[in-house]
Amino acid sequence: MGSGFLTNEGFGYLSGGLLVSAVVVVLVFSLRRKRKTPEELEALRRVALSETGKLGGGEIVEVLDDQISYLYDVRGMTYNTSQDVSALQDRLPADRWSIVGAVGVKYDRRNPANSIVISESWTGLRQQKGAACLPRDKRP
Repeated sequence: MGSGFLTNEGFGYLSGGLLVSAVVVVLVFSLRRKRKTPEELEALRRVALSETGKLGGGEIVEVLDDQISYLYDVRGMTYNTSQDVSALQDRLPADRWSIVGAVGVKYDRRNPANSIVISESWTGLRQQKGAACLPRDKRP
């Protein structure tokens, strides 16, 4: 019989129980943690670009209900992309074609393909007067 508080066998049971308890706690917290939805991740991306993105010039070439397609150049490379604006409908003009033409673009300096033309706190959109009544190939 050992003279210590715990025997080797008792210490093994205690440490095993603590380990199992720690694993259970980690699993519970992992399962309860709310993961961000794709919409939340996109909103965070827009906020980050609007705050830290480099400003450049571009051109809006097409406007659909929930999408703006645009072109812009960075260091000799032309990017042709689009932005989903379904969450930003209240920031867009009623006459969507009035924004076709010149636009401000914010992009990530390290990844220029990551860009926006509008966010919750910033917009590069410029309404073109009379653009909506011009034929598509004559719009500015």
